[in-house]
Amino acid sequence: MPTHAYPVPPRNRQGTRTGFTTGSCAAAAAKAATLALLQGAPVASVTITLPIGETASFIPVEWQLTAESATCCIVKDAGDDPDVTHGALISASVRWSSEWGVHLHGGVGVGVVTLPGLGLPVGEPAINPVPRQQITENVLDALATVAQPPIGVDVTIEVPEGEALAKQTLNPRLGIIGGISILGTTGIVYPYSTAAWRASVIQAVEMGSSNSVQKVVLATGGRSERFAMAIFPELPKVAFVEVSVFTGDGLKTCLRCGVESVVFVAMIGKLVKTAQGHFVTHVAGNQVDMLFLADVATTLGADPAIVAEIRHANTARHFMEICLANGLEGAFPRLTEIALDNCFAFVQGRMDVEVILVDFDGAILARAARTRHAEPHAEAQEPFVQRIARSDAELQDTPERIEDE
Repeated sequence: MPTHAYPVPPRNRQGTRTGFTTGSCAAAAAKAATLALLQGAPVASVTITLPIGETASFIPVEWQLTAESATCCIVKDAGDDPDVTHGALISASVRWSSEWGVHLHGGVGVGVVTLPGLGLPVGEPAINPVPRQQITENVLDALATVAQPPIGVDVTIEVPEGEALAKQTLNPRLGIIGGISILGTTGIVYPYSTAAWRASVIQAVEMGSSNSVQKVVLATGGRSERFAMAIFPELPKVAFVEVSVFTGDGLKTCLRCGVESVVFVAMIGKLVKTAQGHFVTHVAGNQVDMLFLADVATTLGADPAIVAEIRHANTARHFMEICLANGLEGAFPRLTEIALDNCFAFVQGRMDVEVILVDFDGAILARAARTRHAEPHAEAQEPFVQRIARSDAELQDTPERIEDE
């Protein structure tokens, strides 16, 4: 359908401008198309609700409208994040259905899941759970604008350039064939891969320390941070820091600021990487090592057939599913203990350290802690801006990123 390229703001690799996820763009296109179908005319703009409860407005383009269906596109703006879908068109086609409800489908350029371990059924379009809910809720909002809406709608999400764009992502390796994934847990894209995000991690830890917080909780993403807040409701908000891929910088800053206790809360992917000894857990540089996980399973006495299945697992989540299906839950505390060993060594035993593994719903799968053997002390600090300027050369940005939260 789309025939034109539309301008998007240029990206600054050192910048902090946020953008919108493919899930938000798909929800906006779907809501706009639904409104147009109800009203019999295109809409100039559309406002949607994001998963975090905020709203955002978009301008639809590339309209096609008949009495039975409506199709439009949203131009993806990823902000300053090096996202391969920046500038791509995200399309939604909406047509009446004889069955009540919102029926979501994947079309051209949306990948199809062919391997387990992604939290989606094999054979389904690669539209992640949060975007599915976001699209559905915003379409229902549009239907609610009329007193007696038709019975239901079929919604098909497409990305015209998706198949070509997917070749620049990890989708083929993950068994997602034919296009990109529709992603997003907050609805907003943050420039995780920039030095500015790393700087914000350091500054957030320093902020907590300067406010006399003696227990800092490092979480690897937005969901794990929310889960961590539920685990430690007694702590002030300033005690929680979303470190993204910069676990090591969060720990080093805690150490430098004389923080007494640090807690690392992660889901399976980031925890496994920490257990492997990686403290910058960027997907492009430090991938989950299935041979490492197979060795862990072997030490726990797992059946050789299960070990072989783990060796060929698709993702860390797939590994978790294999363990749960085969009574190998002992792998979770073992990996948590290994991650704790690495974190404790990283801070030279100068802080109390706790590591907590949570599942994708926030339930605690394992936790382990160790008490410091040396008193913490805050080091003399040069100005924040000077420290960042001096150490930014240590960070090597890479253009590839994948959401695992």
